[in-house]
Order: sequence, then structure tokens, then C-alpha cells
Amino acid sequence: MALDYDNRDKALAFVDRIDPRDCRLKVGKEMFTLLGPQFVRDLHQRNFEVFLDLKFHDIPNTTAHAVAAAAELGRLDGQRPCSGGARMMTAAREALLPFGKDAPLLIAVTVLTSMEAGDLQELGITLSPADHAAKLAAADPTLRP
Repeated sequence: MALDYDNRDKALAFVDRIDPRDCRLKVGKEMFTLLGPQFVRDLHQRNFEVFLDLKFHDIPNTTAHAVAAAAELGRLDGQRPCSGGARMMTAAREALLPFGKDAPLLIAVTVLTSMEAGDLQELGITLSPADHAAKLAAADPTLRP
């Protein structure tokens, strides 16, 4: 369930009315930037699993450190975009190896759902969003066995 609040108290008032056995909570860039890591800890203290939707995308070393820092917050899942290239995706995955079985699930983002063919064409990509997503997923070395 997506938490889209601009106020910590309102968000926690909602969270306190739902059961953590019924859903996982998504915290996106806006909420995380506004409320910070402590908000994620507050959700964990209430026994919620958290999907941290920050779409980590940077140079490989920075992405790896950001993913590891997020994993230090406790059990949560996160995203990194395939468009960052194989080195970035591999660095993100490898940054989680020290967490062993407690490592968060990293989800590969191929093409944002808001993107249309015209948006991709502006970037010099002539494939449809679906075809470009398939191409990026096929190129992701962390998705191969």
C-alpha cells in the first residue's frame, strides 16, 4: 500500500489503523526525503514490511553504498533502474551480499509506467516502451541465473 502523505503524523495515524499482516507499505522518494530514515524505522517498529521506492540510479559505487545504507534500515525492498547499466546493477546486488538471507529484494525498473513512445523517442530510443523494457530486462546481468 502506497503511503502518500506530506505529514508524518497523518501518515502514522493512517498506519496505526491498518494491520501489518494485511499489507506491505511503500515509501517513495517524496516521503523518504521529507521524513527520512527514522520514518522507515517507525514503520518497522509497528511490524510493517517496507518497500522503499527510491529508484537508486547513480554511478555504480554511489548506488552500491546507497543500497547498502537503505538495507541497514532493516527489512525492506528497493528498486534500481536497469537503465543504469550492468556495472551499476551488479554493484547494487553485490552491496547486499553481506546481508545474507536478510538482504532486501532489489527490483529492477526497466521503463517507468508514465513513459510513452514519444518520451523514449526524445531520448533517441526507437523501441516501444514494452520492447525497450524487454531489452533492458534481458540485458540485466543480475536477472540471469
